[in-house]
Amino acid sequence: MNPEQWLHSAGGAGIFFLTFLSEDSAALAAALLASLGKLPWLCAFVACFAGIWLGDLGLYALARNLGRPVLQRWRRVSGKLDQSEAWFLRKGWLALVMCRFVPGTRLPTFLAAGLLRMPLGRFAFVTGFLALLWAALIFAIVHQFGGAAKEMFESPAVIGVGVLATIALALIVTRNWLFSSLRQVFRSPHLQRWTQWEFWPAWLFYLPIGLNYLRLSFKYRSVNLPTSANPGMFTGGMIGESKYATLQALRETQPDWIAPGFLIEVGTVAKRMAALREGMQSARLELPVILKPDVAQRGSGFKVIRNLTAAENYLSEVPVPAVVQKYIPGPYEVGLFYYRFPSETTGRIFAITEKIFPTIVGDGQRTIEELIRADARAAMIAETYLQRFSVRCQEVLPAGQSLRLVEAGNHAQGCIFRDGMHLWSEQLEARIDEISQSIPGFYIGRYDVRFESLEALQQGRRFTILELNGAASEATSAYDATKSLGAAYRLLFRQWELVFAIAAENRSRGHAGDSLAMIFSEWRRYQKSSLCHPIAD
Repeated sequence: MNPEQWLHSAGGAGIFFLTFLSEDSAALAAALLASLGKLPWLCAFVACFAGIWLGDLGLYALARNLGRPVLQRWRRVSGKLDQSEAWFLRKGWLALVMCRFVPGTRLPTFLAAGLLRMPLGRFAFVTGFLALLWAALIFAIVHQFGGAAKEMFESPAVIGVGVLATIALALIVTRNWLFSSLRQVFRSPHLQRWTQWEFWPAWLFYLPIGLNYLRLSFKYRSVNLPTSANPGMFTGGMIGESKYATLQALRETQPDWIAPGFLIEVGTVAKRMAALREGMQSARLELPVILKPDVAQRGSGFKVIRNLTAAENYLSEVPVPAVVQKYIPGPYEVGLFYYRFPSETTGRIFAITEKIFPTIVGDGQRTIEELIRADARAAMIAETYLQRFSVRCQEVLPAGQSLRLVEAGNHAQGCIFRDGMHLWSEQLEARIDEISQSIPGFYIGRYDVRFESLEALQQGRRFTILELNGAASEATSAYDATKSLGAAYRLLFRQWELVFAIAAENRSRGHAGDSLAMIFSEWRRYQKSSLCHPIAD
């Protein structure tokens, strides 16, 4: 290879690698070098085109092979990816065309093509054709105008005209689709849910509550003080407490108020199924029953088991200790948030949450998915419901037949919460106080109870306790969407004031709180164990 050929090869390689940093700058440089005779036109053009096209393919491959598996680990994101895929399969080529003429949009578009699994052949053909066209256009302009082409491409006026022309082209080609999409966007539940604080992401909603927690920590000079709120409960009911152990303490003194149940420890599936049969016989339980992890939050892993096959599937999927409990149909459920200061002789009901289990009613024409998406509220959290009914999504519900969308009385699972303080009565408060004072070391927390008669509940009669949660439980009536956001925060701020104040009084009586290291360890343990929890009913 003579020196001139070596320089041409080096120049071509430099142009090739420069495209990975800036396609447009590399194309301009290649065309200018060719116009000045520093590089052969063919060498410069091939190096430019090859670099642009391979760079596009590289971004696609990176997103498809590395980014997609990472995102699919997140259940919520995975569902949305499937929806976006269908759109990109139909309209993705148009996005690729537009991004080629609008600098700054190529990187996210090519990555999106990989994440949304656009067919490789289609992506390669479209991007290859556009790279060829784009390189040819730049070379033709430089050939015509020489060095002035650089200033032309960098001129704000030219850039603006190019952007406007691209937008105009997009509007012409996609006007019907665009207008339809805009209507769907503004009607989209994903956008509307941001206007309704009830559906805000947890990190956003809890930010003020977290700041208030820090304020209380400074006030009481302890971050882990709430673990002293209930000395009789593990970590005071902050994290890691056993549902079964908590109820067992109550079952020993107040068995008539507790849903019958027992605990299945870890072991082989065969041994656990034997324990299930033996426990049901001993407790005189019949199907259906409830199965739920012994340590869980926000209704995670809650299942209504209607046959032994479902029980076996659950126990094989959830290898952690599980609570078996009699299924109480209700039909009513409330959350009763109770507190008592250690120095006081009587306690109070701080808040009552009335739980409403949403339903859809079939019309004999629409599928379950269509009925959910057509319901104004259900559409806001459609992914939650559709995951639960993934096997039945395309089933057409017969006319007049209703389907209950959630069994767990938990807001995170799709239950509707309303302020239920209108159900308060002296008799109910006295009954809950009597039950609470029979539990050693319990001062603040929430009972979840089901019952058949509103009148009987107010009389303090005929209700069944499903769960008792400690210091980390919430006055969940705060999530009543008919109330203001300010009212929700006032209630929750007051609740945490009570937790800290009660814990401070227990601290003064010699009840030391658990260490932050222990709390963090229990949190990590729960995060790890919760990965096996199935989608709740």
